This record gives sequence, C-alpha cells and structure tokens, in this order.
Amino acid sequence: MQTEIPFLFMRGGTSRGPYFNAADLPDDRGQLAAVLRAVLGSGHVLNIDGIGGGATVTTKVAMLSRSTVEGVDIDYFFAQVDPMREEVDFRPTCGNILSGVGPAAIEMGLVPVRGPQTRLRIRAVNTGALVDAVVQTPDGRVTYEGGTTLDGLPGSAAPVALSFMGTVGTMCGSLLPTGNACDVIDGVAVTMIDVAMPMMILRAADMGLRGDETPEEIDANTALLARVEALRCKAGPMMGLGADVSGSVTPKVGLISAPLAGGSLRARYLTPWACHPSMAVTGGQCLAACAVLKGSVADGLSDVPATGPAAMQIEHPSGALDVLLDFAASETGVEIRAAGLTRTARLLARGSVMVPRGVWDGVTR
Repeated sequence: MQTEIPFLFMRGGTSRGPYFNAADLPDDRGQLAAVLRAVLGSGHVLNIDGIGGGATVTTKVAMLSRSTVEGVDIDYFFAQVDPMREEVDFRPTCGNILSGVGPAAIEMGLVPVRGPQTRLRIRAVNTGALVDAVVQTPDGRVTYEGGTTLDGLPGSAAPVALSFMGTVGTMCGSLLPTGNACDVIDGVAVTMIDVAMPMMILRAADMGLRGDETPEEIDANTALLARVEALRCKAGPMMGLGADVSGSVTPKVGLISAPLAGGSLRARYLTPWACHPSMAVTGGQCLAACAVLKGSVADGLSDVPATGPAAMQIEHPSGALDVLLDFAASETGVEIRAAGLTRTARLLARGSVMVPRGVWDGVTR
C-alpha cells in the first residue's frame, strides 16, 4: 500500500514541479518535508525514485490554498527540495513556479474563471509579497497555447502577466541588510540586497571570470564554487539570514558583468550551488534593482535609467529576462515600488503521486 496524493505537474516559467492543494498534505513541517523528499526522489543524482529531474529547477514544489487575507485570492507556499541532500528549504519563494500558480488555482477549483482573462492576487506565504497575475481563460477555462516565448524554453505558450509588489526586504527586513550599497568580504566587493530574493552580488571579474561562461563551465569550476560558497556563508549572517546558511538556498548568488547585447546587466545566477541555466524571476528582479542602485557592484557596468518605470533586461546564458521596474533612485539609495514580468506556464500532467506509507499514512496531519 502507498499513499496517494492528488497533484498537478506543471511547468512554471523555466522551472517545473508538482503543484498541490495544501489541504492534501500534512500540516507538520517535518512530516511535510519527508513527503516532499519522497515525491521528488531526493537523494539520487537522477531523482530516480521520484518525479524530480535531478536539478534545482525541477525539484520545486507549490502548495496552494484559498487565502484568508482580505483582497487576496490564493496563498502560495513554496518549497525547494534539494535534489541530492535530505534538505527542504521553506524560506525562499520562486517566481518561475509562481507563474503556474494562477493556472493551477483555476484548475484545482480554488479560483473561478472571471472572463476571457482571469485576474487574481497571490500571496507568497514564504515572504509575504503580493503578486497580481493575469491568466488567459477564454471559453471558461485556462488556455496554455499562445505566442509568448521565453529565452531558455522551447516553443511558445499563452502569457501569464505578473506584477510583484512589496518585495523589498521580505526576508532580511530591508533593501540593504547591512545598510551599505557595497561591502567587502575577504577582499571581494559584494552587494548584499533583498528584493524578491536575498542575494549576494559580485562582479564576475573579481572572481577571475569573463562573465560569459556557460553554466557547465561554472559548475565544473569547483575552486570557484568553493570560494563563492565561503563568501556566501559569511554574507548570510551579515544579512540576518541566520548564523549558518550552509544548508539554505538563501542568499542566492549573482555573478555580474557588463552587458553584451544592450541589456542592463549580464549575469550568472547561482542557485546557490550550481548555475541556473537561464534566470530566476526573483533573482532577475533583485539584479535589476542592483543595477539602478548607486554605489553597488553594478554601478558603472552599463547605462541605466535614472527613474522608473523602466524596461530592464538581464542577460543570462539562454538569452535575457525582461523586467519592468518601477523605482525612484537618489544619491542615497533607491526605492523599489513594483516589478512586472510576463511568463508562461503549462499543465503537463494531473493525477496522484504515490509516497510510501512509511513516509506518510495520509491521515496524520
């Protein structure tokens, strides 16, 4: 006997994973972590005993519920399951997986269709940020077919418009946790910043890189990854993320350089122990904010607008991520008001995923 758990298997942006109704999962956080590890098959390089794909972008989980917060439709609780280690991080959120939250909520019957386009407000439970999503729902149901393309993803699909609000300091309490636009750790200049995702951002050149390295080149550079991790583990406590962040995916890491194709920045985003094949939605927002922050490590790498709303573009290994950033800059800092992005999502499968009864009996909450 195994325990059956209803789920939707979806691609959200350039990530993929199971989407659950939170009511179908255990409440206890330790029990929940064990269930999610079993679902994804954590502990094997191929996640061979689960539905994960052996990479952080394919071992993400969304758990949805109707929100009790006034004016909010859906609460979105995110989990990052480590592909190899027995660790589940409930602290960050994920903007790519969030791209599928609106469609999934409609598919689950948690939100009704509201016309040819369905607008809903989502609360990212992990961080408290609010996101307005617009899902294409002609003929009374979600449509996934359309002409919107994303760099790092084959084909095209229907657009999902996202507008992120209240993303500053969601985990660290402020835009700049140390109060500085630039700090020095072990002789390396870094910007520690929290917009949608806490990040430690540094210039690629300061790490001996050109800036155009492929994810495979970065992942193979074990000396680089070890040095970055040492810096990250010192940055975490400085950002108020805990005394030991070695087992947490936050802060994430950005290696930046001057753009090559007319963008705002060229970046390599570390998740944090491997290079993202394209760019995280939350990371892209944080990097865009860093680009307009005077005195940051990004200052001087490119010409950026003096005020928003402004179209920002983060160049990444698979192309570029466009961010419409509403901000106001000054000599002493920057105010980030909102960020808009267009992503896509697709329902890949629906049904039940099985976990051993020894992991969860399906009854104990």
